[in-house]
Amino acid sequence: MKKLIINILLFAGVYSALAQNEYDKTLQQIETNSATLNALRLETEAKKANNRTGIYLSDPEIEFNYLWGKPAETGTRKDISIKQSFDFPAVYINKNKISKLENSNLELEYKSERINLLLAAKQICIQLTYYKMLAKEYEYRLQNAKNIAVAYKIKLEKGETNAIENNKAQLYLNSVENEIKNIETEQNSLLSELAQLNGGKEIVFAAEKFSDKQLPLNFEQWYAQAEAKNPLLQYIKGQIAINQQQVKLNKSLAFPKFTTGYMREQVAGQRFEGISIGISIPLWENKNRVRQAKMQTKASTANFEDKQMQFYNSLQNMYVKAINLQQTLQKYRKSLSEYNNERLLNKALEAGEISLLDYLLESQYYYELFNKMLETERDYELTVAKLGAVEL
Repeated sequence: MKKLIINILLFAGVYSALAQNEYDKTLQQIETNSATLNALRLETEAKKANNRTGIYLSDPEIEFNYLWGKPAETGTRKDISIKQSFDFPAVYINKNKISKLENSNLELEYKSERINLLLAAKQICIQLTYYKMLAKEYEYRLQNAKNIAVAYKIKLEKGETNAIENNKAQLYLNSVENEIKNIETEQNSLLSELAQLNGGKEIVFAAEKFSDKQLPLNFEQWYAQAEAKNPLLQYIKGQIAINQQQVKLNKSLAFPKFTTGYMREQVAGQRFEGISIGISIPLWENKNRVRQAKMQTKASTANFEDKQMQFYNSLQNMYVKAINLQQTLQKYRKSLSEYNNERLLNKALEAGEISLLDYLLESQYYYELFNKMLETERDYELTVAKLGAVEL
């Protein structure tokens, strides 16, 4: 039990420590301004109101008859009746319980859609952070490319190099500038997507690096918490409860229905009045309803077991993927730290010990490794975001 508590606190602490970070601020804005969530909330409330109809007594009936007699000397006849029909009390109790369960499930539907929308927004934020980190790296590469281009232009003017080497330097500068433009295009596109999710309002996103997130130490213990918070599984459980309650309702509908009321008849100077009582015996109307509700309960139970297995396998696969990405990321960081030849290459190029082509080829190894490290860090963040989606 002590280990379980520690593991849960470790994982929960990852998210609580980031409560005020840029991601959370952005997601709070989107939840407030989202036209999609606003429309869904209104639709949910409308459905809730609908679920509260049909659970009370039926409307009373008032009937008035005015009849002419033949021959005319017979006079007229006037009838007045007021009737109220009602089911067995168990019917209203079960209908009320079903209504509450259905409304609880509507909230779970809303919660599920909310999580999906916020997860999509968070994934966009992660992509934005990735491109900001990449842009920062390319700013350094751009400055380096500019220095090389200027140096080779001067060398060409002095006759210390040829046009081919100078062209290589200029092409290298152009390629870096084009990459920066592509990065800016991707950033603008992602910001536009965020604005759409934010009800059309522009969002200023300032995060420029990822925060290291720890994975839960024990998957099985953490999964128990995630399953309890998953709105889809809770919804299916709610459907099972609704179907079970429907069985009880259909059984109670097999009881007789009653009608009671007041009736008055007036004809040819005579008047009759009193109470009326009626009973309806349901012999055929509700036939097979109980059986159908029981079958629906079995179907919902089977559906829950299937979705539960899918949810478990999905999270387990993501958990394993996240561990592999984390290990790969650590290897990339170690390699970049221990085997960075960039300074040595710059010195060698300045001293004329290597050609510009050799410099570019050797630098490309480092740049490709750095880009892969950023991609791995992004993919790790995306995977962890999916794992923790139920916490949104």
